[in-house]
Amino acid sequence: MTVSIHPSAIVDPAARLGDGVVVGPFCTVGADVTLGDRVRLVSHVAVAGRTSVGEGTVVYPFASIGQPPQDLKYRGEPSELIVGRFNQIRESVTMNTGTEGGGMVTRVGDHGLFMVGAHVAHDCIVGDHVIMANNATLGGHVVLGDYAILGGLSAVHQFVRIGPHAMIGGMSGVENDVIPYGLVMGERARLAGLNLVGLERRGFAKEEVRALRGAYRTLFGSNADTFAGRLDEVVREYGDAALVAQMLEFIRAKSSRPLLQPRHEGA
Repeated sequence: MTVSIHPSAIVDPAARLGDGVVVGPFCTVGADVTLGDRVRLVSHVAVAGRTSVGEGTVVYPFASIGQPPQDLKYRGEPSELIVGRFNQIRESVTMNTGTEGGGMVTRVGDHGLFMVGAHVAHDCIVGDHVIMANNATLGGHVVLGDYAILGGLSAVHQFVRIGPHAMIGGMSGVENDVIPYGLVMGERARLAGLNLVGLERRGFAKEEVRALRGAYRTLFGSNADTFAGRLDEVVREYGDAALVAQMLEFIRAKSSRPLLQPRHEGA
């Protein structure tokens, strides 16, 4: 396969281009960039910094990936952006490289859809099959699990973790960690239940979903007992269920942010 570079594009001779790469009109590709096989830059795309883009990813006009992080502590350290395979990066998306304080790398998984104006900040770790709708924004150091969906105009605070298969409603401001399979909504986001539609679409067994619903009711259904006590009860009643075990592992993991909770009446 041959590489196709439009005459108006500027590609540094040191850039590494795989088989079948297409660089469209008015794109710029920097010296430390690696484009995997069959990557396509549609037009007016800027790829800079120490950035690698995986096989089959398509980047649409005016996207800018691999530029320095928007962090005043950044001092030019040789950090990276690693983008996986078969992503759709739509118009005006921005993705920044990492910082020394966050492990020096921003990492994006495979098969993601990043809609118009979405932003992935420095040191984020983004899983596979995620969807970020128009103008959804991740602050620095966010962890976004596999199959998570962020609605349009939502914003995630720095250092927040969002578990796999979580669904964040549009225009939500997410300040705290979101459990796997959680459903989140509200201007100042609250936990509003489980992403049952997503669980059904992904084909999870009914028994597993039933156990997850029981665990959720025990953990978040009331303000009775302490959270630690309710957590122990979930372990006793539902700890053998795979989806519940994943949720428990997430809750117990070290984090700098508290866990997002429902908003109970009278709270």
